[in-house]
Amino acid sequence: MKRPRTRRALALMTAATLAAAASGCGGDGGDGGGSGAPGVTATTVTIGSHQPLTGPAAPGYSANSAASKAFFDYVNANGGINGRKIVYKYVDDAYNPTQTVSVTQKLVLQDKVFAIFNGLGTPTHSKVVDYLNAQRVPDLFVASGCGCWDEPDKHPQTFGWQVDYIREGKILGDYIKKTYAGKKVAYFYQNDDFGQDGVKGLDKYIPKDQVVSRQSYQPGGTDISAQAQAIAQSKADVVVLFSIPTYTALFRLAALKLNYKPTFAVSNVGSDPITLTGLLESFAKKGGSEVKGSPLIQGMVTDGYLSAPGDASNSWTQLFKKIHAQYIPKLPFNGNIVYGMSVAYTFVQALQAAGKNPTRKGVVDALEKSHFTGPGVVPFAFSEKSHAGYTGAVIGTIKGENVVPQGQPLTTDDGDGPIQPYTAPQPQAPANGVPAAG
Repeated sequence: MKRPRTRRALALMTAATLAAAASGCGGDGGDGGGSGAPGVTATTVTIGSHQPLTGPAAPGYSANSAASKAFFDYVNANGGINGRKIVYKYVDDAYNPTQTVSVTQKLVLQDKVFAIFNGLGTPTHSKVVDYLNAQRVPDLFVASGCGCWDEPDKHPQTFGWQVDYIREGKILGDYIKKTYAGKKVAYFYQNDDFGQDGVKGLDKYIPKDQVVSRQSYQPGGTDISAQAQAIAQSKADVVVLFSIPTYTALFRLAALKLNYKPTFAVSNVGSDPITLTGLLESFAKKGGSEVKGSPLIQGMVTDGYLSAPGDASNSWTQLFKKIHAQYIPKLPFNGNIVYGMSVAYTFVQALQAAGKNPTRKGVVDALEKSHFTGPGVVPFAFSEKSHAGYTGAVIGTIKGENVVPQGQPLTTDDGDGPIQPYTAPQPQAPANGVPAAG
């Protein structure tokens, strides 16, 4: 039998409801300069992010947010978006999920950001995705290729951006199957959705009887000698790594110490040549030896879905180099810079598409109806039924400080669908560097 509600209980419920409404934590409450959205005033739109400015993922990845801010600063200097400047608050979480929770909650509850933009990391962002969706905060372009960001029914606020790891694993796996037919293959991967999704994709194409060793690592610890020893003893001809740059470099040095010389195939997120060169030399020096990092990565197989940093003729590379020289000249111009500016470009497109008075719901709706093009060599999957990002990649190999593409870009799905060539040309960057409205 239900007990009748007392006046005190009803009063408490009413007070709680009013407090929640006043806080602007969920929905589109707050001073929005006409839009009513948190984080939006007549002159600014404030967004936030958790980023690994320190910790095991900092080498390379700490430049992503600086590059995004540089692109936003460039857009702001050229009039902003519908008269508003983008204020980008990115906070260090050290690639530590516990810190991710605390800094993200502060961005939402205290800073009242309009959206969380490009929060980095599979193990980290997994800890806040439910919270952001419960608060109805747009969770845009997670810096991770986990397929878990593409769950519009469960997480309607969350969107991926980069090619997901299953798609990437399929494309790498197909290449390895065709190029190294009958060769022994080993996997080295991060033991979370990042690495596990990559392995799922690889396994769709590489015959199981060719895979002679599967070794994983937990981010945080740096001793991967046992995994390297096991793979070396398996005598694998090809080692596929789904690893962040720190662990790509650690494994490469361990292989060098063992005089083990397989072909390396490395996922996009762990294969930036300039980042790897620096890490190899730094780690070797800490271990009491001197090595030249660049020779150790030549010929590595990888993939990409954005303009190559070394392609001086590419209009996007030219644009990003110009912004880089103006705003962040002390950082090396590499794949992380291209990534950070490219994802910022897509956010600008989304904010424009949300209209002159953007709301949180409006930006999500705009993305689901979008047909954005931009720096990518393949199309986005964005729709009401898909919140996945780029739909494929192009295989490449490391030569010098650059990844040189081989063949045509390829697209696929995250299931059992085929891998298909994508023949449409990459669009040109806009003349003034700011995406056109509409």
